[in-house]
Amino acid sequence: MIHVIAQIHLLPDSRNTFLAEFNQVVPLVRAEAGCIEYVATVDATSDLERQYRDPDRVIIIEKWETLRHLQDHLNAPHMLD
Repeated sequence: MIHVIAQIHLLPDSRNTFLAEFNQVVPLVRAEAGCIEYVATVDATSDLERQYRDPDRVIIIEKWETLRHLQDHLNAPHMLD
């Protein structure tokens, strides 16, 4: 199994726009052969002193059956758009 954790730094105040676009492609990605998981995460607000919260960061968590499935994903038409 291949695990991908991709950190994306967005332009200030663009997270909601990014997530709306991301959520449009999620069903297409999840339907790809070999996709086990594909989800966006954002920092939660908490009262923890040590937490660094970045409102302009999104973490994408992906799991793929094989490296070949990941390579195919990166070249899928909906990813190239």
